[in-house]
Amino acid sequence: MDNELKKKYGLPTAIALVIGIVIGSGVFFKAEKILTATGGNLPLGILAWAIGGLIMIICAYMFSILATRYAHVNGLVDYAEALMGKRYAYYMGWFTTFIYFPAMTSVLAWVSARYLGVLCGFDITGGPVMVLACLFLVGSYAVNALSPILAGKFQVATTVIKLIPLLLMGIVGTIVGLANGTTIENFTTVVTTVEGGNGHALFTAVAATAFAYEGWIIATSINAELKDARRNLPIALVIGTLIVALTYILYYIGLSGSVSNAEIMAGGETGAKLAFEKIFGRAAGVGLFVLVVVSCLGTLNGLMLAATRSLYSVAARGNGPKPEAFLGIDQYTNMPANSAIVGVLMCAVWLTYFYGANLTEGWFGPFCFDSSELPIITLYALYIPMFLNVMRREKELNAFHRYVMPVLSIVCCIFFCVAAVVSHGKAVLYYLIVFAVIMALAIPFYRQGKEKT
Repeated sequence: MDNELKKKYGLPTAIALVIGIVIGSGVFFKAEKILTATGGNLPLGILAWAIGGLIMIICAYMFSILATRYAHVNGLVDYAEALMGKRYAYYMGWFTTFIYFPAMTSVLAWVSARYLGVLCGFDITGGPVMVLACLFLVGSYAVNALSPILAGKFQVATTVIKLIPLLLMGIVGTIVGLANGTTIENFTTVVTTVEGGNGHALFTAVAATAFAYEGWIIATSINAELKDARRNLPIALVIGTLIVALTYILYYIGLSGSVSNAEIMAGGETGAKLAFEKIFGRAAGVGLFVLVVVSCLGTLNGLMLAATRSLYSVAARGNGPKPEAFLGIDQYTNMPANSAIVGVLMCAVWLTYFYGANLTEGWFGPFCFDSSELPIITLYALYIPMFLNVMRREKELNAFHRYVMPVLSIVCCIFFCVAAVVSHGKAVLYYLIVFAVIMALAIPFYRQGKEKT
């Protein structure tokens, strides 16, 4: 086995990864929650999307600065090591391997199955949808593990495909809504009064956007496989996140031109399908909704790409359980095969948890929490000490990059953390207990010493 990943991705693939990993399920999945959280208050919902998008862009720009200075195996872990040291990087890698990546990937597998289930008339929490979720999880793993180049091409193709329904709804829906008055009505009508007031509603809605906007950081995981990473990764992060934020806001406005907010809220998981059928007719609406399913699969593919490489990034630093076992690269696929197996197994564990905690009668008592949002907020909390160290250590940066951007990024991270506490309440405490236990399991496997490269 060869232990070196080859440079096989260019700038278009990197931009596609940023857009493709972020855009997909979240804008469809969380639009319903944001409408409900704000009581159908459209301006408040748009404000939530704008705040979430701004946080993403600011933090992505901060990491684009770091991307020009550090490159190794896994972008996020590289930055943690450079700014905080090997121990912090190790625990960051452990968190992404056993919590963050598999939790996100498992939710995406279910969301992809959920929308196919809507097309087929299945119960979104029933057996057929869960079987589909498992099949999607295994299929995505197979594509990434057996043919990473094919996975990259699929990512580019699905990025183009997933932009079609979003832009069509954004543009056509806005035009139709302004012409027939639906958009104005939705802007001026609040469906229900939200308990806790608009402040509580805004925090809850912004917390929901965390899932919809998340994924940009995952693109940094391929910097060892990206041609001219120091130049291309920052460009991909900035361009990709800007496109995502503008597309989401346009889509959300366009959605308001299709049907009333009350109808979308009442429709639940079928709300997006109803909106497409209203604007484009039944046949075309169903066709575009098929593209929604494809876009979800594209997002799943990007997340699986990162999940299969995560333990490799830990092993490459000589850490984790039996690092030699997870360091090898398969000579035929140029993939870290054993790391990929652990990645998909952890995804299966978190898919089981997501079903038991969120889709049926709570299996885990008080330890039932939303695994689609809280791991993301945790990641933003872990960014804070890194940004503080940028100000302390990066003396070669200019004042704007060394002080202004880190301070703005820290404010953004704190805002997300507060939004999570307001939105999820006591569930945050039980999540943190699970988080602490999983992170404690990492302690025996930390080793001082040289990297195994």
